[in-house]
Amino acid sequence: MENRITINCQSSIRIDANKIIYFDPFKIDNELHDADLIFITHDHFDHLDIDSINKIKKDTTIIVIPESIKDKVDFNNIITVTPNNTYNIDNFKVETVSSYNKDKDFHKKENNYVGYIITINNERIYISGDTDFIDDLKNIQCDIALIPIGGTYTMDYVEASKFINYIKPKFTIPTHYKTIVGSLEDGLKFKELLNKDIKCILLIR
Repeated sequence: MENRITINCQSSIRIDANKIIYFDPFKIDNELHDADLIFITHDHFDHLDIDSINKIKKDTTIIVIPESIKDKVDFNNIITVTPNNTYNIDNFKVETVSSYNKDKDFHKKENNYVGYIITINNERIYISGDTDFIDDLKNIQCDIALIPIGGTYTMDYVEASKFINYIKPKFTIPTHYKTIVGSLEDGLKFKELLNKDIKCILLIR
């Protein structure tokens, strides 16, 4: 499944799983209208990009958003979610997890922003949203983890590597660097700090 994941930029993730699934689409240039499912983690401009959503959604697209930001969107086929719950969405098992900062105010716990764990072909794929390495996430079990490493608003590459070495997925794909904060080299530095049995895939170029 890891070879069916692409990143446009930042945390704009696309998964081709027979259905086309997007997470936090951002800076989409072309009119694609190919999305079957769109998941939004929170309402910051680089995660809730209405223009990009309009370029990928179809009439039948299901859009999944945190309950706390439902008033900021005006689309059909909306499903709202809250942290730490399990849902069946279009025949996919989707679990929501907390996503927030520990010592900074960009992503507050009380905002109820979410990360997602979606099970596709018996593989658990974790898309974290913007978060730090918080206690709420220490029990996450996943095969593939996509997490931010850019720092400032999220974990930096050092904290992110500690998180990944703790939860031990088979694969990890770093996100949320190069475009707004963090440098391209952060991906390489992150990879160097990982346990050798965890495969790191660098999709941001």
